[in-house]
Amino acid sequence: MSLTEEQKQRVTEWIQSGLKLSEIQERLGSEFELRMTYMDVRLLVDDLKLTPKETVVPEPPKPATPEPAAAEGGPTALDEPLELDPATPAPSGKVSVKVDQITRAGAMVSGKASFSDGQTAEWYMDNYGRLGFVPAQQGYRPAQEDIAEFQMLLDRELQKLGY
Repeated sequence: MSLTEEQKQRVTEWIQSGLKLSEIQERLGSEFELRMTYMDVRLLVDDLKLTPKETVVPEPPKPATPEPAAAEGGPTALDEPLELDPATPAPSGKVSVKVDQITRAGAMVSGKASFSDGQTAEWYMDNYGRLGFVPAQQGYRPAQEDIAEFQMLLDRELQKLGY
């Protein structure tokens, strides 16, 4: 269905005044006796290269500029020591947890861990919040104390990242 230039101009004015697509659909019917489905109105607005205010997505906040040390290849936030809450017992320092900057395929977040006995493992969390663990040495299971410390450190790292 094609509109006249006058009708296109009116639709443009309606969009600029903030009308929703459903309101434009109603006005097309009442003012021009044009019966269009919501999808037809959506396609019309798209053909006119207009963006209704109801579909405008705000720009995401711009990331903060990196600290000079990080920009020069120095330590990044993930490499810095953890700030510990005084109410929480301090970790023994035998376990370390790092979060990957590039997440493993199929995971929401992933990283690496090292344990008190020198063994390492990769870990990942899927979209359902399930934690996966892939040890470097097949069949390896960390000590119970290391698992508890790993979970605490992982929780802190994920909180810092907003998870």
